[in-house]
Amino acid sequence: MDSSVEKGKSAAITSYILGVGVFIAMSMNAEDKSSFASFHIRQGLGLTLTFISLGLIISNFDNLMISSSMWVCVFVLWSYGIFTAIKGETKPVPLVGNLYQKWFASIS
Repeated sequence: MDSSVEKGKSAAITSYILGVGVFIAMSMNAEDKSSFASFHIRQGLGLTLTFISLGLIISNFDNLMISSSMWVCVFVLWSYGIFTAIKGETKPVPLVGNLYQKWFASIS
């Protein structure tokens, strides 16, 4: 496995802890930049912001079906992201991963 992947793996995995994990991973990646960690930090940040945005929108509907579908969707995307980080791969999460890479390109 590439040394940059090994160097950034803990930061990459940490970035998927919704909420604070992104900021912890950013500080872990601040000194010795790892492109692998940066990729997953952008994915984790995107998932966190998507989770918060969907939560704010869906909270207006008092419907279990809508809420549960949001939770399942976010959980599937989160699982995909964290497992690719654990395996040492840089695959964007389905549907929105490429957008996260474009939108958060300044985070490196």
